[in-house]
Amino acid sequence: MRKIKIGVLGASNHFIKRIILPLKELDNGYIYAIASRDVNKAKQIASEFNIDNYYGSYEELLHDKQVDAVYIPLPNHIHFKWIIEAAKNGKHIMCEKPITLNSRTC
Repeated sequence: MRKIKIGVLGASNHFIKRIILPLKELDNGYIYAIASRDVNKAKQIASEFNIDNYYGSYEELLHDKQVDAVYIPLPNHIHFKWIIEAAKNGKHIMCEKPITLNSRTC
């Protein structure tokens, strides 16, 4: 069975402390790439957690055809924007709650 290649949009402390290790334990998928607005931060985390690919922008990760799904641990107020961008790029999406801050966003 082919493993799902997961791309992560953002390198928050919450993600590093609580999410990255459980994702690395998946049997059917793995963290393929991580993106940060700071390429050096993405590179550091990729190196520390043995992630093969890193990007200095979320758009770069979303344009990577090898990424099957994205995990979005970004600040709440920008979840919806990146959900839409991920969907436009044909990615499956896992987003931390809330998806939006209010019903008017949709």
